[in-house]
Amino acid sequence: MNAALQKVYFGLIGLFLSLPIIVVAGVSVNEKQTLAFPPQGFSLGWYGEIFTNVEWRNALFASITLAALSAAVALAIALPLAWFLWRRHAPWANIFQLLGIAPFTLPPVITALGLLTFWATTGFYGQPATAVISHAIFFVTLPLVTLSLGFSSIDRSLVEAAATMGADDRTIFRTVVLPLILPYLISGYAFAFVLSLNEYIVAYMTIGFTMETLPIKIFNALRYGYTPTMASVTILFVAIAATIFGLVARFGDLPKLLGAMSSRD
Repeated sequence: MNAALQKVYFGLIGLFLSLPIIVVAGVSVNEKQTLAFPPQGFSLGWYGEIFTNVEWRNALFASITLAALSAAVALAIALPLAWFLWRRHAPWANIFQLLGIAPFTLPPVITALGLLTFWATTGFYGQPATAVISHAIFFVTLPLVTLSLGFSSIDRSLVEAAATMGADDRTIFRTVVLPLILPYLISGYAFAFVLSLNEYIVAYMTIGFTMETLPIKIFNALRYGYTPTMASVTILFVAIAATIFGLVARFGDLPKLLGAMSSRD
């Protein structure tokens, strides 16, 4: 009886948490241009609008480009930093780790205002590159944490054995370390990519309306009314995030990536 009640309890919690997505999904298939729920009629045309309408298509391309580039830059920052923190045990090394985590721990609006002030002062405000760098700084925490977990899982005796055989740091990293941290490398990139894809405040504060990402496009479109296309974009974002995180869970050790000890440890 307790097991049955437990299933019902967790089922109700799951349903409650899923209700917003269910409502948005229902709104996205309305036949007419309305945000009615339950949907009035059924049509997938609003999903096609994302790809056929030039403005929505350009916003989608801008979001994907920004997310891909900023995640790559965040990874390029996090990888050498995580490698350095793992190889060196100096007390002052933790300062660099703190600096890497700090942007993500602050409220997004504080980070966004700081970046806005910096780019406006340097004269680069509104340039697409500023959004890439800003997102990379903001989300560098994610690959830094996953890579730190990856490095901590490496048996140091493997590195010592390679060094004993005469391998230098570059060879050790390429032949021993990199294959072992590759799942964490991909996962860190995936996490940064998904969050960058959905981020609005930092992007808006650094590029304004000079480059319209999908979140910025949605807020701009709200000034002219509501259309099911906005709901379709939301479901598209959810689908992309679920697919990426599902692949990470399928091919990686998700509990370990989230900071938990794996069952084999």
